[in-house]
Amino acid sequence: MSSPDLKPDLEDSINVTESHDRLVREAAACARENRISRDGNEPISLGILAVCGVVAIIAGGILGGAGNLFAYGSSFREGYTRTPAPGAAEQGPQPKEALAAYMAKGAKIYSAKCNGCHGSDAKGNGSTYPSLVGSKWVTEETERFAMIILNGLQGPVSNGTTYGVMPPQGIGMTSDELAGIMTYVRNNFGNKVGDVITVEMAKSAMEISAARKNAGNAVTGVELAADHAKTLPGAVLDSKTLVDPLTFAPVAAPKP
Repeated sequence: MSSPDLKPDLEDSINVTESHDRLVREAAACARENRISRDGNEPISLGILAVCGVVAIIAGGILGGAGNLFAYGSSFREGYTRTPAPGAAEQGPQPKEALAAYMAKGAKIYSAKCNGCHGSDAKGNGSTYPSLVGSKWVTEETERFAMIILNGLQGPVSNGTTYGVMPPQGIGMTSDELAGIMTYVRNNFGNKVGDVITVEMAKSAMEISAARKNAGNAVTGVELAADHAKTLPGAVLDSKTLVDPLTFAPVAAPKP
């Protein structure tokens, strides 16, 4: 018969009650400690949050009371103009002769709006798209030419060959673009009219187009012959007059 005081599996020196109490105390201590978080997930210290809050309040107060701190006028006096450095001059677009300036503009418009149908050589395809080379529709009356560009052309017309419909190209076109494309086609691809269709003339063309009885519809050969076989109004500009290549405004010759 075994003795009731025996402690199976335990050494004689181990007190079960004390060991249990010690484990309970250690578990409680572990529970009171913060759990170790994975890297990057640690909570932000309240101290750091407090410091950031104070900085934000101070910065807001400074910006709120700054008034025109970031306004250009508060840093430079009214009417201020920068003085060029000694020996240096302000460089802007160099003036060009009017014909060259308008044609440079027109070349870009032709490439965007006309090249697809009339081709890079403006000769068309001989059947659907007419040639612009030597065409009286291009080289003669400027108002007629402008109406075709702005409104398109419907109904059969003939320039040796009978052609059909041309879509309007004036949608979104500005007066300087119209002036450029007309000047370009009239003086390129073997056409040598030698004149400049000015922005003033192009504006007149747009006004005439808007005032047509059938405004919004393509023009016909009959309408062109009856109403638009004429020269656009506007002062004639000498092709060698120097102009600003961006605005086409006449400018004085640069000083040598």
